Amino acid sequence: MIKKIKIYFTKIFVGLFFFTSANANFDIKASTVILQDYLSGEILFEKEADREIYPASMTKIMTSIIAFELISKGDLSLDDKFIVSENAWRLSAAGFSSMFIMVGDEVSVEDLLRGIIVASGNDACVALAEGIAGSEEEFAIMMTSKAKEIGMTNSNFSNSSGINDPDNYSTVRDILIMSNYLIKNYPEEYKYFKEKEFTWDRTGGDPITQGNRNPLLYKNIGADGIKTGYLAVEKYSLASSIFKNNRRLIAVASGFQTKNDRSRESRKLHVWGLTHFDLIQIANKENPFTDMDVWLGKKHKVNAYVKEDVYKIIPKARKRYLKALVEYNGPIEAPILKDQVIGKLKIFFKDELINEYDLLAFEDIKKVNIFSRLIQSINYLIWGDV
Repeated sequence: MIKKIKIYFTKIFVGLFFFTSANANFDIKASTVILQDYLSGEILFEKEADREIYPASMTKIMTSIIAFELISKGDLSLDDKFIVSENAWRLSAAGFSSMFIMVGDEVSVEDLLRGIIVASGNDACVALAEGIAGSEEEFAIMMTSKAKEIGMTNSNFSNSSGINDPDNYSTVRDILIMSNYLIKNYPEEYKYFKEKEFTWDRTGGDPITQGNRNPLLYKNIGADGIKTGYLAVEKYSLASSIFKNNRRLIAVASGFQTKNDRSRESRKLHVWGLTHFDLIQIANKENPFTDMDVWLGKKHKVNAYVKEDVYKIIPKARKRYLKALVEYNGPIEAPILKDQVIGKLKIFFKDELINEYDLLAFEDIKKVNIFSRLIQSINYLIWGDV
C-alpha cells in the first residue's frame, strides 16, 4: 500500500519563476555577473554569465587549488622549498603584481601561496608552477585538466598567473564553479584568502608588507575571499565570497570600469543577496528526516534520512508555503538494511514537483521470530493494522 506523509513548512520555498520578479529592477555595473547561494546551490542573479572573459588574476584560484590538492595527497608540503628561477624573477619587474622574490631564493610553498593569494604575486605563481611541474606550461596543463574535471566546460589555462594571453580564458560561471570547489574541498586552506596582509622577508632588503587587494575584506559584510583581477582589455574583476548569519554567498563579476565600481558594485551584489533572500534547511544528512511503518520487524518504525543536506532559498518578498511529501510502499517488510532505499521525499510548490530525493533507512531492522510473525499476522487480519 502506498503511504503518504505530508509535511508543511512555513515560509520555506518559492519556485524559480519568482526569482525573475525579484531580479527585475536590479542590476550590477559589470559586463558579466553571477551570484550563488552556496548551500542551496541556487543562482540568485546572473548577467551574461557564459560570456567568455580573460580571468586575469582570478586564474590564481586554480593555481592554489592544484597546490592544495597535492598537499592533501601528501605529494607536497607547506614546508617544501622551491628555488626561484630567472623566469619567475622577471615577473617581479615594475608593472606586474609581485611578491618580489629574487633569483636563487629558496622559498617555502606556504610563502609562495601567501604571495599568490594575498599579494597576488605573478612571480610567486611561476615559482610555484615550476617547482611543482617543472615548467609553467606543464603546470597550465594540470590546471586545465582540473578545470574540466570539476565541470568548468568553457575554460582554458595557459599560464599560472592570469597575465594577458588569448588562450587563458574562462567565464564567470566557470569561475564560480572553481570558487565553490575551493571552499568546499579545502576549507582550512581557504583561510589564506581572508588574510589582509602578507609580509615577505625578502633577500637583500627590508621586509615588504602588502595588503590583500580584495576590497570587500575591509568592509563589514562578512567577506572572507576570494580574488581580484585586472587586465586592460577586461578591466576590473572580482570573485568574492561572504559568510554571514550562517549563509555563504559567492559572486563573480568582470568588466567593472574602475576599482571603485568593483568595490561598490560587488558589495551591492552581496548585500542584495543577503537582504532579498532567506535560507532554510529542509533536511540534514546526519539526522533522520521522518519515520516509516515496519511490518514483521523488531521495531515498528524505521527512521529515514536523505543522504545530502537539502536547503532552499526564499525571496523575502514572496514567502509562501512548502509541501514536502514522504511517499513509500508500506508498511515496509523487515528485514531492512541500513542505507536501503525505502521511500521518496518529494518537494512541491503548490502542485508543482520541485525536487525529489531518495529516503534511506537510518538503521538495520531485523525480522521478528516466527511466533511473533504469527501473532502480528493474526492482528493484521483481525484489526487491519500492524
